[in-house]
Amino acid sequence: MTALAILDLGYGNMGSIRLAFARLGVEAVLTADPRIAEQAERLILPGVGAAGFAMQGLSDGGLVEPLRRRSRPTLGICLGMQLLFDHSDESDTDCLGLIPGRVRALAPAPGRPVPHMGWTSIARADAGIGLTVGDYVYFAHSFACDDGPATAASASYGEAIPAVVRQGNLWGAQFHPERSSAAGARFLTAFLGS
Repeated sequence: MTALAILDLGYGNMGSIRLAFARLGVEAVLTADPRIAEQAERLILPGVGAAGFAMQGLSDGGLVEPLRRRSRPTLGICLGMQLLFDHSDESDTDCLGLIPGRVRALAPAPGRPVPHMGWTSIARADAGIGLTVGDYVYFAHSFACDDGPATAASASYGEAIPAVVRQGNLWGAQFHPERSSAAGARFLTAFLGS
């Protein structure tokens, strides 16, 4: 069985995620094989780009149902986290439906441009996810998930936005742990230990 797989969707942040795990001493396999996606001990669902395009790629690759059937630890990063939810307002896209809630556009305001890009501190964090209040992590997003029961850490960008979600075997990071220095490495280490 593959210990750690990263879905290779032909776009996004796969290389930097793979390098982040290599720095932790863990080699990840890049794959688009639905069987490996379902059966890998741990799976990363990366994502940079648009929800509709990403969901179409998952559908075209026969990956939607294997992802829905997964019972092992799965981590969605950035757009990958958003795809875990029911629906995204971006292009009115039905997502994987694994975590209840919607993904909505961030509202721009003076001093709060959209996309939200840069280092932002964690305002609230549950135990066991490798993050603590005050850690700075790197964000790059225009949409955010609903703040609900699955929220395990939040940051403030005009309102509380989920930085991490966790529900059963599912983990999600709206921030980019592969670009978030020591805090990101601690988060990835916590996921590997789940």
